Amino acid sequence: MTKILMVCLGNICRSPLAEGILKSKLSKDFIIDSAGTANYHTGSAPDIRSIAVARNYGLDISKLKGRQFVVSDFDTFDLIYVMDESNFKNVVKLARNDQDIAKVNFILNEIHKGENFEVPDPYYGGDQGFENVYQMLDEACEKIAKNLL
Repeated sequence: MTKILMVCLGNICRSPLAEGILKSKLSKDFIIDSAGTANYHTGSAPDIRSIAVARNYGLDISKLKGRQFVVSDFDTFDLIYVMDESNFKNVVKLARNDQDIAKVNFILNEIHKGENFEVPDPYYGGDQGFENVYQMLDEACEKIAKNLL
């Protein structure tokens, strides 16, 4: 069983969206979760704008709860997708060895190999930013799902 973790800063905007999108594309034979590199929103539901954009596409992420990335996530997950450079640096800083680091990749590298493009944080923007992020993540998750199936 493949286990995949999506990581952003607070685990309320991008990573819960990515979790919900990828879950919708894969069977229950896969475990998908999300986490944040910071503890600002531990225990909180996703941002209402993330919930709304997901709902527009038939996905319900409202029951997800924010949590912080921990070192043991390297043991639990096979693939760890980060949203931006800051997330990458924070996750890799906790890595214990090269095997841990090898699990970490920018999610948009799935569609732009080796470019390390970032998924912008829509938190301080308007609704269109959440829509744009959804579209980016949907494309990347589609590619991830095709590669895993």
